[in-house]
Amino acid sequence: MSKNPFPLSKDDLLIAYRMMKTIREFEERLHVDFGRGEIPGFVHLYAGEEASAVGIMMHLNDQDQIASNHRGHGHCIAKGVDVKEMMAEIYGKVSGSCRGKGGSMHIADLSKGMMGANGILGAGSPLACGAGLAAQKLGHNGIGMSFTGDGASNQGTFLESLNLAAVWNLPVIFVVENNGYAESTSVDWAVAVDSYVDRAAGFGLPGVTVDGTEFFAVYEAAGELIKRAREGGGPSLLECKMIRFFGHFEGDAQTYKAEGENEYNRKHHDCLKIFRAHVTKAGVLSDEELDAIDTQVLALIDAAVEEAISAPLPTADDLTTDVYVSY
Repeated sequence: MSKNPFPLSKDDLLIAYRMMKTIREFEERLHVDFGRGEIPGFVHLYAGEEASAVGIMMHLNDQDQIASNHRGHGHCIAKGVDVKEMMAEIYGKVSGSCRGKGGSMHIADLSKGMMGANGILGAGSPLACGAGLAAQKLGHNGIGMSFTGDGASNQGTFLESLNLAAVWNLPVIFVVENNGYAESTSVDWAVAVDSYVDRAAGFGLPGVTVDGTEFFAVYEAAGELIKRAREGGGPSLLECKMIRFFGHFEGDAQTYKAEGENEYNRKHHDCLKIFRAHVTKAGVLSDEELDAIDTQVLALIDAAVEEAISAPLPTADDLTTDVYVSY
């Protein structure tokens, strides 16, 4: 093997690929099973955006708190939420991470620092400020982080959170995952700045824009901003320009996209293919090693679906559990 030119060890590169591949196959399977009518509720898939979640989350630990959005499966997996519990949750089963009560848009696991996916656009940003304030007051070096899309970044809650974090110098990172579409509206028609870095500057925050299909670009930029926040440097914004392979939601006809756009993006802008090309060309990982991970991940997803299907549904007695807390 050649000398490793990357900022991660070989073992960590394997972990990164496994995580991205797990997200991809999780979402591809949901796409198929939802189309068969096997999954209740609604799902918004993260396929194509894996390099963002994994490149960022490899810097985090369970003490760091993240607030996700409606497209949250990738964030959950990258933050360490159990894949089988996630699948059971999406199937609405009692063995799910939220005992079948959250579903796709409200998966959470506080033990992993995953405060929850959120069906309300922009609602995660104030939660991340709360997490950052808690870390600040408790005196540990944890951070808060929110994930917002280009559309949700126009919500007042997001903009107010930028201001609050700046005023209180909170250890918070605001991640804007710009996949080009707010549902069906192009970002060119919906955002009055050329870059989200400009929007951050309006609140006195540093901002960085990276190619969200390039894992190493995301990893290095996120690492700098997270280190800065841990050391008391305050909040910042990270914009990841990325691609979503599916529509806004499952069942979206995607008539707002150009003909062949999805196929072109899968061929030329697939973050997994780009990652694989980098590490194999450098001679650090082999196709055989990566193929072995592919096989293992597919087996994991198959097992997760089988267990989710066979798991019991919540009962009427479960209705008021996990709702109220006694202090």
